Amino acid sequence: MDDAQEEPVVQEPPVRRRRTGLLISCAAVLGVVAGVCTGYVVQAGRAPDPLPPLAQETVAQAKGGPAHEVAAATGDRRVRTDGDLRKLLVPRPSGAQTADEAQGWLDQYGFAGLFEHPDDVFGDLSDDSFRRAAVASWEQGKSATEVQLIQFRDAKSLGSRTFLKGQKSYMADSDWAGNDGRPIPGSSNGRVYVFDRPDRKPGYLPLYRARALAARGDIVMDIWFYDTKPISKKTAMALAERQLERL
Repeated sequence: MDDAQEEPVVQEPPVRRRRTGLLISCAAVLGVVAGVCTGYVVQAGRAPDPLPPLAQETVAQAKGGPAHEVAAATGDRRVRTDGDLRKLLVPRPSGAQTADEAQGWLDQYGFAGLFEHPDDVFGDLSDDSFRRAAVASWEQGKSATEVQLIQFRDAKSLGSRTFLKGQKSYMADSDWAGNDGRPIPGSSNGRVYVFDRPDRKPGYLPLYRARALAARGDIVMDIWFYDTKPISKKTAMALAERQLERL
């Protein structure tokens, strides 16, 4: 009997939590939101992985008939996601101010630095075949938003799903969102979490948070929302849906 074809597997992810101590850097004294809330290193000039050449075939037609491409590149999802990942980031809203220090490419070292145990996370990302990440962030009044697209080389193991599962695993904890979130329409694995309680520190306005997580193909979408007033579930869900539609 022929051996069954080996299928990609989702490994049981270790619990690797994002840092919380950096959140206070989102707000200046008296609660004015300033800068990017996670303070990671972005290599804006780093080139993405080299891409294989795209083979475009044509269908043979009867003599005198036109030749048509089998599939247009614009309609091929893999061609789109293998291109410039930054172009898949949702555009910032009209009137929002771009945070220049947090745009473009994020390397594996910088991405691992967002977590409580960066050395361990760096190794996990290698095991999960981390490929690259792109980030965009903006400020609007006293609110801040950051959008990350994290891409993996999903082959024998689905690193994207392992990473997503690990991040979702702790969001219901009381130190984090404190709830199970709400499913994102059109996604089998996406959820939006609006934190039950704001982060409070003496001398600062309360810092409200929300997070959206989902995976499509080999890309994980991770969106963070910060504000000095409660964040609307509708607002967070709308941006999550818009970003997911681009993947």
